[in-house]
Amino acid sequence: MGSRLGRRFAKAMLTLFTLLWSSLAVVPTASADEQCLKQVFGRYCLGGDLERALRGMPAPLGRQSNGDSLAMVFADGTDKLYLLAYKGRIYKVVRAYAISTQLRFDDIYNDLRQIYGDGEDHSRFPSYAKTPAARLASIRRGEGRATHRWDPTLEWHIELSWTRELGVSLAYIATALDAERAAQAEGGL
Repeated sequence: MGSRLGRRFAKAMLTLFTLLWSSLAVVPTASADEQCLKQVFGRYCLGGDLERALRGMPAPLGRQSNGDSLAMVFADGTDKLYLLAYKGRIYKVVRAYAISTQLRFDDIYNDLRQIYGDGEDHSRFPSYAKTPAARLASIRRGEGRATHRWDPTLEWHIELSWTRELGVSLAYIATALDAERAAQAEGGL
């Protein structure tokens, strides 16, 4: 029992340290044409130039483009990292965790809550999913999703999600770029 509790505490502290470090990391000097809204996971410049971010990185595991939008998937240890760009600028950085459990989701949620406050619950579940077990089952079937959102600034926001497609994932999103991309996609341009 004590060993399990010790591992949970160590894992929680590691997650907290990682989140704090990535939140407090010093942003490298950006060129005049680059706008870095937030340094994400210690190395990606949200709102920054995609080509600059890709220098020195290994080849992506996957790549998909649609007009001015580009999505790339990279291995990040056992996790997967998604870089999404619009018109050459990074609008979203997502880490999808290899291990998707209630404990993992709760640990990340609690760490984010300590840093950014309560956030907003944007979860969607079917009407029958009233208990935690039923909600988890609906996520696994693809009928529900757990999502919490924090808006530390008007320029970017954070989403912690648990879906069937990605499992537990943490996303940093450039608000204006994401809205511009969505408007272009919905407008059929």
